[in-house]
Amino acid sequence: MPTRNEYMFLADLAGEAERYTDVVANIKLIIDNYSAQLTIDERSLLSIAYKNITNDLRNSWRVIDSLEKLQASRSSSASARHLSLVRRQRDKIEKELMNVCKDIVSALDKQLLPAARPGEEAVFYSKMKGDYYRYLAEFAHKRDRERFGDYSLNAYKLAYKHALATLEPLHPTRLGLALNFSVFYHDVRKSPERACHLAKSAFDDAVMSVDPSEIIMDQTMRDSMTILQLLKDDLILWSTEI
Repeated sequence: MPTRNEYMFLADLAGEAERYTDVVANIKLIIDNYSAQLTIDERSLLSIAYKNITNDLRNSWRVIDSLEKLQASRSSSASARHLSLVRRQRDKIEKELMNVCKDIVSALDKQLLPAARPGEEAVFYSKMKGDYYRYLAEFAHKRDRERFGDYSLNAYKLAYKHALATLEPLHPTRLGLALNFSVFYHDVRKSPERACHLAKSAFDDAVMSVDPSEIIMDQTMRDSMTILQLLKDDLILWSTEI
């Protein structure tokens, strides 16, 4: 059996080749054969792999959804047949996307979250759970959207409560959680008011915690500054909707 480092080498190699399903497979072998308590590098690689897989599927779904609306606006026997084929393709993508999201949520519930250390690691995984339930809520059939939205909300709430208690306001994981949680309120709950309130609170807390004389512009700080800019951009955009 390959060593843990060899599985990680293979996962890294797959990531370089953009074979993200192979990345997931190798990290899962680490979890199954060694430990569900992943290193930061292992955890980051797993997160990036799932994000790339789901982003491709979400983008495909949006394209097909737009084409379906266009096809539905036409009236002819050929258009009706084409509309049926478009819907079949959309259903196929939805099924793939649902399977991927449920796969990572299952791994989080059964292995990663139970093994997570309190603090940043637990916040990171709870945020991931909120993210993938949010994706499910975005494209699921109407009857399932509210259920997935509730699951996402509960995961985000748990993550945010833990983040407020254990992480500094400028920590990139806490800021990333605030960014995604606010997107949930805007996109899933259709509430720009709550989205702006959460984003502004996180932004203000982070800015007020900064001591300019003590800033060290390392990678962590650069990550935090990038997320702060995204929060600011969203606040500007969403405030026009209120």
